[in-house]
Amino acid sequence: METIAVIDFETTGMTPAQGARATEIAAVLVRDGRIVDRFQSLMHSGVRIPRFIEQLTGISNRMLEGAPPAEAVMREVARFTRGCPLVAHNAAFDRGFWRAELARAGCEPDPAHDFACTLLLARRLYPQAPDHKLGTLARVHALPDAGRAHRALADAETTAQLLLRMQRDVRERFTGQLREDAVSHALLMQLQRAHRDALERCVAAYRLRAA
Repeated sequence: METIAVIDFETTGMTPAQGARATEIAAVLVRDGRIVDRFQSLMHSGVRIPRFIEQLTGISNRMLEGAPPAEAVMREVARFTRGCPLVAHNAAFDRGFWRAELARAGCEPDPAHDFACTLLLARRLYPQAPDHKLGTLARVHALPDAGRAHRALADAETTAQLLLRMQRDVRERFTGQLREDAVSHALLMQLQRAHRDALERCVAAYRLRAA
């Protein structure tokens, strides 16, 4: 039974390439159609949070003064997610910080840690949505309220709920092609790269390869 880790970061900026660092991380484990575990921590990296980011997230420089070192947090979350494929909303953003912060912590890459992206999947599965921001999709699908947006655990929980909805919708949309438990991370990775008019063919090809 596959366990997927849904990841979310809060950060000081857009990319590690520009010197931005993580300020908070959350990981939510999903298995058998439900959330089964959670990890969340602030993380101190020694980089100051710009004022506009503080206003967006509510995370202040003072809050980070007593937070554990970023390296220790990343080693802990690496253990928490060991062997789990990953999911994030706008995964390109989180993947950049995931790799950069793990490297700073001296963690070896985990071969299981491939990212599926609920933003890419939403563009294919829900083209009729007004947009594909996490908050918009949460409203469209009436997902459970996880708390303040732009905090890592709330956003990870909302993304986990969106992932569960997507897995359910794929099962219903392709009835007869998928067993109830067959909406795997590997299939999601295939679907996020497929054209939205070719999803049925993508599922059929995946099923053939898996047979």
